[in-house]
Order: sequence, then structure tokens, then C-alpha cells
Amino acid sequence: MGVRRFVVAGTDTGVGKTVFAAALAEALDADYWKPVQSGLEEATDLQTVEQLTGLGRDRLLPEAYRLTQPMSPHLAAKRDGVAIDLERLIPPETQRSLVIELAGGLLVPLTDEHLQVDVVARWDAPVVLVARTSLGTINHSLLSVEALRSRGIPIQGIAFVGEPDDEVEATICSIGEVRRLGRLPILQQLSKQALADAFAQNFEIEDFQ
Repeated sequence: MGVRRFVVAGTDTGVGKTVFAAALAEALDADYWKPVQSGLEEATDLQTVEQLTGLGRDRLLPEAYRLTQPMSPHLAAKRDGVAIDLERLIPPETQRSLVIELAGGLLVPLTDEHLQVDVVARWDAPVVLVARTSLGTINHSLLSVEALRSRGIPIQGIAFVGEPDDEVEATICSIGEVRRLGRLPILQQLSKQALADAFAQNFEIEDFQ
């Protein structure tokens, strides 16, 4: 498998994006980068990925911005007296594949003038959309697909997280005309080995080539 870049975007807050990003980075033996981290009181997403993978600290690339408050980046930046410079949000050059995890959904504002999806459009990397399987996911997922397509951003496919709901998953993939990559179940004991096993059992690594 060659060196690839994937952007991992959630359809909403708390859909399991970081856990999926960790699983994908581990499976691809990739480096991991989260450009903007909002909220530092609890474990950051980089720290979560470190705990759930065998990737060393040299494989976990530092964030461009570490904002203290757990809120939209443009608001968190204002609270911290920081101005987010989009020119700093350029994916680092790596010798391995790279998994880039966004801060929440695609239409999250980074500044008063720019949305996160505007930056993704510059990166020339396919997006893996992470969606929950619970109520409301059809609307959130299709709106996210529409936001990507309207900007010409390639979509690798959708990775679902949660309890199985074959009808909902099929509806999203059919109407959105996107590939279903798999579904990561809710793990009762979230550990490095359990996550790696769940990814291997529910996803095909060839879908990320």
C-alpha cells in the first residue's frame, strides 16, 4: 500500500471520530495530525490516539493550534486571544501515510470568514466521513456529503459508529452515492487491542488504498 492521506471528518460532535481515526492510523501504520485542538482540560484527541495505538510520539504530529476551551475553534480562539492563520493549517510532509482528524464537523468555523471545509478543499485529500447510526444521522450525513461535493472534495466513503442499523446505513449510502466502508461497534472495553480487532473485523484495508 502506498503513502496516502485521509481526512477524517465527523457528521456531528461526539460521533466517535477520534476513536475511528486512531483505528485507521494504526491499521495504515500512518502518522496522525489534528490541526486544531479545542479543549485542553480533558485528554486531548492526540493523547487519546496515543493511548489507543502503538504509534510513538514521533508519529503523533503536534497540533497547529491548542485552544483551551471546548467550543467551536473560532470562538475558542477568541477566548484565548488567538487569531487562527489558515496558512498554518497545511498538512505536514511525512514519509508515511497521514491521518488528519478535523475539529468536529465540516462546517465548523475556524475564523469569522472561513469554515473548516474551506481548508479541507485546499488539501487534495479524500475525506472519510464518520457518522453515528442513531436518530438524525441521515440528515447530518447527507448534508455533510453535500458540503463536500459542492466544493469538489473527494469522498473515500462513510464509516459508521454505533449499533447496527442496516436500513439507515443503506439509505445514506444510496441517496448520497457514497461507499459504505464499514461500521465500528461500540466497545464495552475500549483498548488498543480491542479497537484494532474491531477495525480488522469490520473494515477492509483495501478500501483505503
